[in-house]
Amino acid sequence: MTEHVRVRFAPSPTGHLHIGGARTAVYNWAFARRHGGTFVLRIEDTDPERSTEENTQAILRAMEWLGLDHDEGPDVGGPYGPYRQTERAHLYADALERLKERGSVYPCFCTPEELERKREEARARGGFAGYDRTCRLIPQEEAQRRIESGEPHTWRLKVPLERGDVVFDDLVRGEMRFPISAIDDLIVVRSDGTPTYNFAVAVDDATMRITHVIRGDDHISNTPKQILIYEALGLEPPEFAHLSMIWGPDGKRLSKRHGATSVEAYREMGYLPVALLNYLALLGWSLDGETTVIDRDTLVANFSLERVSRNPAIFDAEKLEWLNGVYIRQMSAEEFVERMVPVLVEAGLLRAEEVAARREWLLALAPLVSERIKRLDEIVAMVRFLFEDVAIDDRAREAVLAKPGAATALAAAREALSGVASWDAPSIEAALRPLPERLGMKPKAVFQALRVAVTGTTVSPPLFESLELLGRERSLARIEAAQPLAAE
Repeated sequence: MTEHVRVRFAPSPTGHLHIGGARTAVYNWAFARRHGGTFVLRIEDTDPERSTEENTQAILRAMEWLGLDHDEGPDVGGPYGPYRQTERAHLYADALERLKERGSVYPCFCTPEELERKREEARARGGFAGYDRTCRLIPQEEAQRRIESGEPHTWRLKVPLERGDVVFDDLVRGEMRFPISAIDDLIVVRSDGTPTYNFAVAVDDATMRITHVIRGDDHISNTPKQILIYEALGLEPPEFAHLSMIWGPDGKRLSKRHGATSVEAYREMGYLPVALLNYLALLGWSLDGETTVIDRDTLVANFSLERVSRNPAIFDAEKLEWLNGVYIRQMSAEEFVERMVPVLVEAGLLRAEEVAARREWLLALAPLVSERIKRLDEIVAMVRFLFEDVAIDDRAREAVLAKPGAATALAAAREALSGVASWDAPSIEAALRPLPERLGMKPKAVFQALRVAVTGTTVSPPLFESLELLGRERSLARIEAAQPLAAE
């Protein structure tokens, strides 16, 4: 690839960053980084009713969290700004003047009511329901006179009917062909002077020197129109690559009914950015058809559009959760503590000023937790018993403490632990291991009773290490408090 690659991600700030949009951003970012190119962020905020600055900031936060650094954009500037469509009106006006000079547009005076009536008549005849090009036949002098008199009008692209099919080589799908007869004389500028979507996008991509447009396949029908706009302006269109949609497990387009759909929701649910980035990359692209865990450097070094599938990708929440767990388990204790501390502080279990003094304790806790969770939001429930007194779960009491012998097991455990000289996991284990045989009970019955007494539940980090971290006094006190609840 000889030219300097310039790609863009152009979200509309009508909501937070959707998983589908994030996947598009990942592919654009990876393509730019793979080829030493430029990744541009452009905000398409021309919908005044739904576009908000709050949503723009949410999109920027989500991209920063994912590590999708952009080289040009509304927050960092660049040589081809502004990077918000609402600030680019002068560029659309200039482009319209250029189209007028080249004779590539004409004014259309048809009212919305007239256009709708014509469409209904065309549909009734079973013919082409596009614009019938009435105003294309108006002499230039008459059209100019009507404009000067203040008659409302739009500007339509004069599609070259003799051109032949619009053909382009999609970098994912191969040759795409659209008959010129099926393409309307589309409106490029509305009667209020604002540009239509296809006109604004084509002008933006041209003036920003975009070389490759990588976007969802819901834009395929827009591409021939934008190519015609490029040609009318006397410009070379970029290359196009259209990505298949992301479906839910039911084979329908991913939506809220399948669960969370925004990047920020996954952040709040305890997913790691590196795991979500990895998973998004695999929604339509693969390294070799087998490798699942792919870090950022590997993605950048190997990404290519040739390996992007034409088939819709299936969003599998369970696979994402599994992958997140893989990344959590790969963390060092120090890395996990850095992730765990904010969760504990936000939950009110730990004060920020305590962290330094309890660092060694936290480092000891880290591997006990990281090996057993798939999401960071599972931390609090797993470790709450270490920070505050917890009530014994009713189901745990019924399933474990209500069994015959539970009180005997707790009494024996408390006695054995009272004599432990050095309160550490190996010494605690040495004191407790002989109990099942001595009591004539199964190990699971003894240790589960002890676990429920100390942690309040049947699921926790390893028992002996939990007792060490909880401390002698609190451990013995909890065992004693649970004895009256246990069956003899």
